[in-house]
Amino acid sequence: MVPRSNHEVTFGGSRSIAIPEGAEVLSDPIPFSVGSEQNLAISLFTAGETGPATAHGSAFQTNYVSGAGNFAAEEGANAFVATGSKTTGAKTTGSWYFLSAIEVLVPADVKSAVVALGDSITDGASSRPDKNERWTDVLARRLLAGNTKIAVLNAGIGGNRVLTSSPCWGQNALARLGRDVLAQAGIEAVILFEGTNDIGQPDTRALENNPCLSRTQVTADEIIAGYKQIIARTHARGLKIFGATILPYQGFGAWTTTGEAKRVAVNQWIRTSRAFDGVIDFDAALRDPARPARMAPQYDSGDHLHPGPAGHEAMGNAVDLALFR
Repeated sequence: MVPRSNHEVTFGGSRSIAIPEGAEVLSDPIPFSVGSEQNLAISLFTAGETGPATAHGSAFQTNYVSGAGNFAAEEGANAFVATGSKTTGAKTTGSWYFLSAIEVLVPADVKSAVVALGDSITDGASSRPDKNERWTDVLARRLLAGNTKIAVLNAGIGGNRVLTSSPCWGQNALARLGRDVLAQAGIEAVILFEGTNDIGQPDTRALENNPCLSRTQVTADEIIAGYKQIIARTHARGLKIFGATILPYQGFGAWTTTGEAKRVAVNQWIRTSRAFDGVIDFDAALRDPARPARMAPQYDSGDHLHPGPAGHEAMGNAVDLALFR
């Protein structure tokens, strides 16, 4: 940490707070300036057993866990890094715990924010940890470079679906829309990029007894009906919503000709229905021209479902910035 940059966080003037199960708390404002693309370190201390922790499992960001003791006020690394033969109980993890968001009071020339509602691809799957190379990161840098002054909020959850919930991957998009998207401060638009898991998960052949996977078959019309509800609720809040086409995934274990027909039908509706305020054609940007049911090799992470770093770059560059003007 930068010396003397650590600020204590209070809650209603108190140095600590108990959070009821399922609830959220908002801290007091902190008199602290932060610049664009600047990294923030937030230290949390829990005084006892917490029970199951709210977590963002695939944060793709290194977090440091200390051994026993309250080291939240320390600016040095000693409590968080095991050195030599010294055993401190310190370890690292790629997940975030407890903290769900940081709200920043922005200058008057900052226009607003856009929220990306998605699944593992939006979450950053197959991007490299600590590199900030998710497609949403690429988009954020483009908006910043173009002086558009719009922030990008990432509401991606690995395994998430439009219509069905999971004990592992959270509530479906319809159920979490209010909390994860519409409740965010200062937003003017939403990017909806979900549907792959609704189509593919029921056809996954591996791990047949995996409780995380949905076995509920859904039709293209049912996915579209879910989209329509998300669009209606977003428009009711006076916000714009842009639809992103579903990426090709032939070669992945869940691919079937029936699933491909659903994907094509859903994408056709996204492109032609004019239900969205604009369309982001990720499918056209990443598909193999010779085999449109497959992702182009240069963008494929290797599993034929998730884009690698080059794929995330291509996705972020495929978004027309004129949508936000």
